[in-house]
Amino acid sequence: MEDGLHYALVKPDKALTDFVDSFWYLHNESGKIKETVGLPDGRVDLFLFKSSVDDFRVILLGLGTLPHEEASIPIDGQIFCISLKLLAVEYLLKDEIADIINTGKFLSKDFWGFCEQDLVDFDQFVVKSERKIKSLLPVAVDERKRRLFELIYESNGTVSIAELSERVFWNSRQINRYFNQRFGLSLKSYCSILRFRSSLDHIAQGKLFPEEHFFDQTHFIKEVKKFSGVVPKELLKNKNDRFILLSSLTSS
Repeated sequence: MEDGLHYALVKPDKALTDFVDSFWYLHNESGKIKETVGLPDGRVDLFLFKSSVDDFRVILLGLGTLPHEEASIPIDGQIFCISLKLLAVEYLLKDEIADIINTGKFLSKDFWGFCEQDLVDFDQFVVKSERKIKSLLPVAVDERKRRLFELIYESNGTVSIAELSERVFWNSRQINRYFNQRFGLSLKSYCSILRFRSSLDHIAQGKLFPEEHFFDQTHFIKEVKKFSGVVPKELLKNKNDRFILLSSLTSS
């Protein structure tokens, strides 16, 4: 808990790791609106939400490429979330999310069989979510795509596009077409987001130098500022303020 804000994260069952990054929740019991900065993390969030003044909602957030400066959690706001990996967009959601990059959309309130009562118990929410996702798992997955994402996530986006193309036997032009059409950004841009996300742990430890295959210090500072809105030194200065809330939930 941090100043009246409860949060926790759990990892999925091993059978779901190609599709699900994590399950997490937030509950604002501080008695006041909590302002946060939403940072790009390379995931697609499916979340259940309600507060003392907002009705129950199910929302799908697309990929973020920019910091959301004025994200806020209302008084008594609750969020239960499934953070999805990109393979889930095609095989679980059976959708494209290019049209909701840096934004989101409301889903039906009974999407995947969810309801307001599911916000009562986080552990039960995870159990129900895993059961539903397992029922949606495909019989087969394009092995090129499965291997592509495995390599991307294992390396935190540091493997070059040329090497990825060679190792999965998939033309780089076709990979970029797939990314742009399905997700709304290029593979290169997505890998940059993953490198940024990985750097948050280093910054929180006071390491203000590149550790994730940035070209040099200048490139590191430029990339961090692009995705967070501030330079690494400023992120460290405010590590217990607004940004650390979501960065702590994005840590793998």
